Amino acid sequence: MQLDIFRTLWGDTRPWNQPIADMRAAGFDGIEARIPPTVAQAAECARVLRGEGVPYIGIAMTGGGVLPRQAASVNEHVADLRAILERAMPMSPRFINVLGGNDRWNAAQQVEFIARAQDVARDTGLLCSFETHRARILSSPWMTLEVIRQHPDVLFTTDISHWVVTCERLLDDPLDDFSAFISRVHHVQARVGYDQGPQVPHPAAPEYQPALRFHQQFWERVWLSQMARGYATTTLTPECGPDGYLHTLPFTNAPVADLWGLNVWMGQTERQHFLDFIPTKQQDHAS
Repeated sequence: MQLDIFRTLWGDTRPWNQPIADMRAAGFDGIEARIPPTVAQAAECARVLRGEGVPYIGIAMTGGGVLPRQAASVNEHVADLRAILERAMPMSPRFINVLGGNDRWNAAQQVEFIARAQDVARDTGLLCSFETHRARILSSPWMTLEVIRQHPDVLFTTDISHWVVTCERLLDDPLDDFSAFISRVHHVQARVGYDQGPQVPHPAAPEYQPALRFHQQFWERVWLSQMARGYATTTLTPECGPDGYLHTLPFTNAPVADLWGLNVWMGQTERQHFLDFIPTKQQDHAS
């Protein structure tokens, strides 16, 4: 199994050819970005992707931006997803990472949305992977496990940092059995959270090593599951971001670290982590 690392365009508003150049210089393999809001913009991005020969993971946000409209119904979220996926089709994404629904929904509504969303995905021929994200469906690990019990064939994008904040602890208690979830994870978004926030100031800092190691061990379990499922390629996107995630100094709002530097560090670290971890496990699997 090989690892493809994608660059997030979260917070980068430049034309896509510019971050693509940065991506290549840092040794990344593709980009992950929101599907553009208009057909014309999607067509222009598709032209850039074809010209550059760059793999693309699309991000679909239903019912509004990162925070959904609270009154938006399941029907509205499904209709949003259909329109977004239709815009994405000319961009030939490897798959779509879906931030869908609303965390205020009960399990039955979450299951209904995912089932109908998968119907939309089949209609468009695009694979959808549903992200564990605060303010959205799957914001809690306990709700996610209930959704899996009712809908066991769904695929997930794991951003475990959101669950760490939701539960206000590293999820390493003996009772924290997420094997049913891990067995359905398709994509990893690699950001290190801690008990009081979704992003540590810098994952290389010694004071955050327990949090880093927890996340890395979780990703290792995902890789082992994917290898057992026959994945030839796994994908990972370092997703350190702005918008209150990046720590800043009081009064000046000056960032405490360089945002792109954080993502480069994470990408390079996880590339080496994967190269060190997987060969040993493949040998164990073969024997």
